[in-house]
Parts: sequence; C-alpha cells; structure tokens
Amino acid sequence: MAKAIWLAPLLLLAAEPSIQQRSPQTILWAAPSILLAAMVIAWAAESAQFFIAQGVALAILAWMQTLPEFAVEAVLAWRQQLPYLFANLTGALRLLTGLGWPMIYCAAAVVHRRREGKPLRRVVLEGEHSVQVVSLLPGLVWVGIVVLKGSLSLFDAVILVAIYAAYLMLLGKMPPQEEEGIEDLERIPRAIVLSPRRRRIALIGGLFLLGGVLIYFSTDPFVGSLFAISIRLGVPSFVFIQWVAPFVSEFPEFLSTFYWARTVHRAPMALMNMVSSNINQWTLLAAMLPVVLSLGAGHVSSLHLDDQQKLEVLMTLGQQLVGMLFLVNMELAWWEASALFVLWFVQFAFSAIPPGVKFWGQLATHVHFWITVAYFVWAGWELLRLLIGQRKPLAFTEFAKLWRTHVAAAR
Repeated sequence: MAKAIWLAPLLLLAAEPSIQQRSPQTILWAAPSILLAAMVIAWAAESAQFFIAQGVALAILAWMQTLPEFAVEAVLAWRQQLPYLFANLTGALRLLTGLGWPMIYCAAAVVHRRREGKPLRRVVLEGEHSVQVVSLLPGLVWVGIVVLKGSLSLFDAVILVAIYAAYLMLLGKMPPQEEEGIEDLERIPRAIVLSPRRRRIALIGGLFLLGGVLIYFSTDPFVGSLFAISIRLGVPSFVFIQWVAPFVSEFPEFLSTFYWARTVHRAPMALMNMVSSNINQWTLLAAMLPVVLSLGAGHVSSLHLDDQQKLEVLMTLGQQLVGMLFLVNMELAWWEASALFVLWFVQFAFSAIPPGVKFWGQLATHVHFWITVAYFVWAGWELLRLLIGQRKPLAFTEFAKLWRTHVAAAR
C-alpha cells in the first residue's frame, strides 16, 4: 500500500513550491477535467475489479475512485498549505457518510417501493460485510490519538498504513463472495468487460493513463482556482476547499454507488463501497499528508493541528463513530440514514455563513461545536444501548466467526 502514499507526491516533484495564482475562470476547465479523470478512473477500476474477488476488489475500487481526492491533498501538502490540509479530508469523509450513506438508502427505498409497493425499512448487510464495519474502528481510534496529541507525524503514517495493510490482508483471507454480474455494471464498464482480452487490457490501461494525465495537469489549477473564487466571493478558503473539492472528486463514486443501490439487492455492496472509501481516507489519505509535507519541505515534518482543525477532525470522528455504531447491528435503518443526513446538512448549510454578532452569524460561529457535541452524545447513547443489550453487536459476532473460520483455522 506504499503505492497509495508515494504516487501523488511523485507526480508533483517538478512543481513550484507554492500554489500559483489562478483566475476564477480556470475552474471552468479544471473542475470538468478533475471530474472526467475521476470518472474514467472509476470506469477502469470497475472493469478491473470484475476479475478480482469482491472483498479486495471493493477496497481497491474505493481507493481508485478517490484518487483525485488524494491528488488534491497532495497538492496542498506539497505546497505547505498547512491550514487547509484537513479541510478537504474532513469534508470528503463527512460527505461520504452524511450524504452518501443516506443517498444509498434513498435510492434503494424508492426502487423497492415502486417494485414491491411497500417501504424499505432498512438496508441489511451480509455477514462478510462485518469485516468492513469492524475495520473502520482502528483508523478512528488512531486518528483520535492524533487529535489528543495535536500532531500528525511520520510515525502516525506508518501506523495508519499498517492498519490499512492489515485490513487488505484480512479481506484476502475471506471466502469468495457472490460475484457481481455483468448486467450489474454500468454501460461503459460492461462494454469493456465484454471486449476481447487484448482490447480489454488496452482500454483499462488507457483509461487509467488518461485519468492520471488529467489529474497531473488539472489538480493544481483546480486548487488555485478554488482559492481565487473564495477570495472573489468573500467565502473563507477553508470552507471552499472543504466542500467544493470533495463534491467534484467524489461525484463519480456517488454515481457508481447510486447505480448499484438502484438494484436494491446491491445496496449493501454500495454501502460497503462507501465504507471502504471511509477506511482508505482515514488511513492512507491521512498517512499521505506528513509524507508529502516532508518531501515538499525537504526535511522531516509533522502536521500540527490548530483549534479549527481539531474541531473539524473531532466533528468528523463523531460522525463516523455514530455511523459505525448504526451499522454494528448489520443494517442501516431509515431513521439512521435520516439522522446522518440532517446532522450533515445543518453543519454544511452553516459553513458558508460568516461568523458575526447578529443571530445567524452567532449561530454559524457555534454550530460546528454543538453538532460535534451532538455526534459524541449520540455515539455515547448508542454505545450504552450496546452495553445494556438494546442494540445487538452483530458486526463483532459475525467478525469473530469469520476470524475463527478463515484466519485462526488457517494457521
């Protein structure tokens, strides 16, 4: 998994040490280029993962789909833009859980009602999905330690990469799952998969190459244009980097998971694709930051969190912890998806309101703090429900069964 950490900085070694001034109009070509790069990489990854066991394939697919996210973070780290390094990361993670998870439920629920004439109360996971649910926890715990000590160092990067490597090794030991049918693929990946072998290999390789070239030439102008637009609009640059960049880079992944969720029976797989993205961003993406930061500075560097970054990371940790506790009984109920969306939307809506002395300004000043408190209070409540038996820890029991059967028994 060192590839994920070293790929982005290697693409930037010839770059200038600071973000170049860009015209706001640059986003008119840079954003579509990033979007196109993300889409062609997603098509190539979806085609390639058809020939790999599903568990590992979902993990690799989730990483490939978020490659533009890695590129944006690499640019910010290489340019030593310390105040913004956690902006894109926390925005992307909160977008995945606060909008992506509910979107999967809604897509499946709408199609289910049309077909069956009754509501879909919950998306039920399969036993093997407990690996993704449980594997979300170690990354959250270690990033919590990072917040407590106030810095993200190369040592933390090693630990986070080790967590992800262990996650992949664990997936590799799991039994083969039901393979995705060709009919479940989108039109372009399906055409690639059905092509003759040589053409298929050429198309997959060509799409990966095209995506990489587009990312290389468009990521820096894209980030520079975001700064220019934020200044022109008078919106804090942190807010712009936190929300606009993830919306563009995560869009193809949302399309893929939405497509899967529309089939209803693939909704659990779509949800696990999102969870895999959460895992790789908490581990590999976070680990990449001090590595690229050190390369850009020319010496070993650590990322020290200021008060705003600590609050943003804590809010994101709280949201992810609540989401994981929702999935611990191996299902996502309609009210859980709704709660995740409402809490995300409230803090998102207030992000663009500048702090001030008037009512809305005062509310915007404190809303992130109170949403963070709400997340952790809710997480505490769900944990208490687990302890007193009101919520069943099915993910942990299923995980223990899989461990005994496929890991411990293989030794």
